[in-house]
Amino acid sequence: MATSPQPVQRPHGRSARVRYQVHRAVIDLLADRTVDELSIPLVAERSGVHQATIYRRWGSIPALLSDLAAAGPARTSPLPDTGTLRGDLDGYATAVADSLSGPLGVLMLRAAVSNIRPGPDRGPSAILLERTRQLQDMLDRAEARGESRPSVDELLELVVAPLYFHALFGPPADAEHARHLVDRLLASPGTRQPGKAIPRARRRPAPAGPAATAPGQLTARVHNGAHGQAQPS
Repeated sequence: MATSPQPVQRPHGRSARVRYQVHRAVIDLLADRTVDELSIPLVAERSGVHQATIYRRWGSIPALLSDLAAAGPARTSPLPDTGTLRGDLDGYATAVADSLSGPLGVLMLRAAVSNIRPGPDRGPSAILLERTRQLQDMLDRAEARGESRPSVDELLELVVAPLYFHALFGPPADAEHARHLVDRLLASPGTRQPGKAIPRARRRPAPAGPAATAPGQLTARVHNGAHGQAQPS
């Protein structure tokens, strides 16, 4: 059975404490309100942070939700470093599945999805770019150890995107399903041997309309929406 993510430790420093208090207030408010019902005065009252401070730092509820979504992945599913690619992937995938099945993960999804801007020209979010960089570092460590490894695109499309898809549109995936996705990734033909060239990440053209969305673009959109538009574990 999946467990709820543990609350983060209260940070040190005034700026970090203010951010923590405001984020915590938004998460608490979203537990029994819709995003449309959020307001700066409500957040100020719940957090104990003055309205002027919130307006000065974030300016609006959409900007605050973007910041909350951007902080989500690092808070709920930090990247492991176990010494093996299998251990790293299993640890990361099960942490994502666990966080998405708990109340904090659901609220992060609501915050992220609420701030997606419509339109075919929407680019990758800042949190997606940062998380992609971190996952690439994980894969590079595996290659440096002499392990076979997939591309970061395959990791996003075969493991990460399905986890967020399940969380958004159906029952969240459990740890067993997350490990099954890792098995499928490591067995895929794209998982390369050390020393062999790997294709660069594809640049996907913007679709002309909903009917023109390719599978890879859908994956990027699901992943992008799940992690937030910053718009970031």
